[in-house]
Amino acid sequence: MTPYARRGVHGQTVEALARRILGGEIPEGATLDLVALQSELDVSLTALRESLKVLAAKGMVDARQKRGTFVRARADWNLLDADVLRWQFEGGPTTGAERSLLRNLAEVRAIIEPAAVRLAAERRTEADLLLLETAVEAMGREETDPGHAVDADLAFHRALLAATHNELLERMEMVIESGLAHRDRIVHSSPHSEDPVPAHRAVLDAVRDRDPQAAETAMRALLDQAGRDLARLDGPEDGTGSGDATGTGDAIGSGDAIGTDDTEGSGGR
Repeated sequence: MTPYARRGVHGQTVEALARRILGGEIPEGATLDLVALQSELDVSLTALRESLKVLAAKGMVDARQKRGTFVRARADWNLLDADVLRWQFEGGPTTGAERSLLRNLAEVRAIIEPAAVRLAAERRTEADLLLLETAVEAMGREETDPGHAVDADLAFHRALLAATHNELLERMEMVIESGLAHRDRIVHSSPHSEDPVPAHRAVLDAVRDRDPQAAETAMRALLDQAGRDLARLDGPEDGTGSGDATGTGDAIGSGDAIGTDDTEGSGGR
C-alpha cells in the first residue's frame, strides 16, 4: 500500500495529531477531548474522526466505550510504517530521540543491505544495472540543489533492493527510505561529508561482476562511511553515532470515541 497522501485539511489534521503523539505532547494513555481538539484545530468533528481513523489503522490510537478515544502504548504503534517514520523525522529540529531512531535504522540497514546486495549480485538484470548506473551518475553531478544528491542516493538504494527480485525485500525501501532521506539531508548540508560516489560505484561494480562477496564487502564499507558522516554531526551526548541511518496517561479531557470497525489507513506499500 502507498503511504498516506497528504491531502488538504484532512492530511494536515492527521499529521498535526500524529506529531503531537509521537513527540509526547499527547502522552501514551491520554484520553482525547475531541471537542477541544476540533476547536483548536479548526476542523469539523467528521474530519477529526476521519483523521483519527488513519492513526487508529497505524496502531497509535484506539477507542473504547465509556473511555473514549485514547493514545495507545508506544509498543502498539506501527513504527515500521512509512508515515510514522516520516512524521518522526519531519517533526522539527533534530533531537536526541531522533538521532537514536537514526541509529536504530542504521542497525536495520546493516542487517538488510549487505544480505540484499548479495542477492542483487546474483540476480541483477541489465535493466537493474541501468537504474543503478543512472543513480550513481546523478550522484556525481554538481548541482546547486542539495536535494538532487538525496534523490540520487534514494534511487540507488531503491534500485538495489529491486535488483534482489524479492518482493518482500523490495518493500523494505518503505522502511529504509524515510530515515535515509533524513540522514542524507543532514549529511549533504555539511561541507565535511565524504564523497559518496566511490563507495556507491564499488557496490555497483561488484553487482555488475556478479560477485556477491565483493558486493557485500563494498556495501559494508559504504555503510561505514555513512556512519562516519553522521557521527561528525552528532553532539557529545550521542556517543559514537555509529552506523548509517537510513540511519532508536492522564486524561487530556473527556472525549467521545471514534468508530474503528471500518477504519481506513495506509501502512507500507
